[in-house]
Amino acid sequence: MTQAPILTLTLNPALDMATEVHDIIPGHKLRCSEPQLDPGGGGLNVSRAIKALGGDSLALVAIGGLTGDRLAGLIRAEGVTFLSILGPGETRQSLTVNEASTGKQFRFMLPGPVWGEAERARVFTLLRATARPGGISVISGSQPPGVPVDFPAQLAASMPESRVVLDTSGSALTEAVRHPIPGLEVLRMDGEEGEALADRPLPTREDTAEFAQSLVRAGVAKIVIVARGAEGNVLADKDSRLFAKAARVKVKSTVGAGDSFVAAFVLALSRGQSNADALALGSAAASAAVMSDATQLCRPEDVMRLLSECVVSAV
Repeated sequence: MTQAPILTLTLNPALDMATEVHDIIPGHKLRCSEPQLDPGGGGLNVSRAIKALGGDSLALVAIGGLTGDRLAGLIRAEGVTFLSILGPGETRQSLTVNEASTGKQFRFMLPGPVWGEAERARVFTLLRATARPGGISVISGSQPPGVPVDFPAQLAASMPESRVVLDTSGSALTEAVRHPIPGLEVLRMDGEEGEALADRPLPTREDTAEFAQSLVRAGVAKIVIVARGAEGNVLADKDSRLFAKAARVKVKSTVGAGDSFVAAFVLALSRGQSNADALALGSAAASAAVMSDATQLCRPEDVMRLLSECVVSAV
C-alpha cells in the first residue's frame, strides 16, 4: 500500500527501563525483577509503532553519551530507520515500576540534558534536508531543557511544505494554543490537558468536541484531537466533530497508548484514508497498547482485532 513519507522528531528520547516489585515500601531495599529495556520518547515510539503496523518512517533522534549509544543499538535491533542528531550530554533514562500487590504503576521521568544554540542549529539543518514536500512530520514528546517555549513553532516553520502533527505537553502545548503555529495540520492532547487549556471541566464528549472545534476555528490547527482515556477519542475539524469509542480491554500499562494512537492515525492519513478511518485505527492502536506490558507498544494483531469495536460516530 502506497503512503506519503512520514518523518518523526524526538529531541528528548529516553532509554526506557521497566521492572516490577511486590510492594513499594518507603525506606526499604526493593528487589526488582529483570528490567525490560526499550527505546523511548514520543516521536521514536511513533516510528516504532508505524513499523509494527507495516508502515515506513524516518526517525530523527537526538542521541548523546553512552546511554545514547545503547539507545541507538535498541533502535537498530527493532529495524526502525533513523538518523541521529548529536545531542548534548547524556541521553536521559526513564523508569517504570509496577507494584505487583496492587497493580499500580509508578513512572519516573528524568529531565534530559540542556540544549544550547549549537544543538538547535543542527536540528534545523537536518529537518531542512529530510522533510519531504507533501509528507507528514510528527513533532512528539517533551521538549528538552534549554529550548524556547515556541520551539515547536520554529521547527514547523523549517518544514513549510510538510503536514505537521504536534503532540506535546506542558508549556509547549500552551504556547501552541495561545500563539497558533501557521499551517499546523494536527494538534493532539489528552483530556486533562484539554480541561487545563479550556479552564473548565469537559465532562462529556460533546463538551470535548465543542472545545476542540473552538480551537480549530481559532486557527490553532486544521484538526484537533482530544483523548478521553478509556472512553475514546474526539476529533474536530472546521466542518465535523467525530468520536471513536475505545475498545474494552484489560489494562496492563498505559505507557505508549498516545504514541500508538498517533502512529496509527498518521499512518492512515499517509495512505489517503479519511479522518474517520484514521480516528478508528488510532483508537484501536491505543486500546491495543494498554494491553501490552510495561513500555511495549501496540501489537498489529491486537489492533486489527479491536478495530471493529472502535466505532466512529458524529458528536
